[in-house]
Amino acid sequence: MYAERASRLAGAVVWTNEPAGDPAGRVLPDGCMDLLWNDGRLLVAGPDTRAYVTGGPGAWAGVRFPPGTAPALLGVPAHELRDRRVELTELLPAPEVRRLTAAVHAAVDPATGLDEVATRWATAAQPPDPLLRRLVAALGTGRPVAATADELGLGARQLHRRSLNAFGYGPKTLARVLRLQRALALARAGVSFADTAARAGFADQAHLARDVREFTGLPLGELLGRTG
Repeated sequence: MYAERASRLAGAVVWTNEPAGDPAGRVLPDGCMDLLWNDGRLLVAGPDTRAYVTGGPGAWAGVRFPPGTAPALLGVPAHELRDRRVELTELLPAPEVRRLTAAVHAAVDPATGLDEVATRWATAAQPPDPLLRRLVAALGTGRPVAATADELGLGARQLHRRSLNAFGYGPKTLARVLRLQRALALARAGVSFADTAARAGFADQAHLARDVREFTGLPLGELLGRTG
């Protein structure tokens, strides 16, 4: 069973997942990165450009960071972790990871422990770049990439470089991922697929269908368990 709640860290989400029966699941691209706990291990989930099919024994817990924030906390460019799940020991010194692991185990539950770790990281780090927040907000509402770059005072190359470091891919891919999430929210709310395509910013329903299959590996109806 999957459950989530707001994190103590602004904009982040704490979640738990205890599979029942078939443990396989599907994590969809959302522009975010996660700090994970599973079977006593700490891991990091990088930004996805395709669905990540989960599996394996045991319960999971995580903190999902807002787009663009995790790389500054970890000291690792997001593009180095794109489409990857890595042990935290690959990113931080082993003694520090042992200390963090002990802190998570000492908490009332792993999710609370992860939230405490994430909050301490954020307190010790530099404040998030407000330009990145503005970029995500603009693209999240469907603002074109070129217009957003002009409004932020960034050239195309500079915007692409900063996006790679913060999000793991360029601004055009980020815009497509955020558009996908807008569409999924509408479709899950019962909006017809045709109206979903129009309201989320796709050229037409066929365009929506192509992007959903590319990013998730499934047709939209199968993904949501509905026919239209």
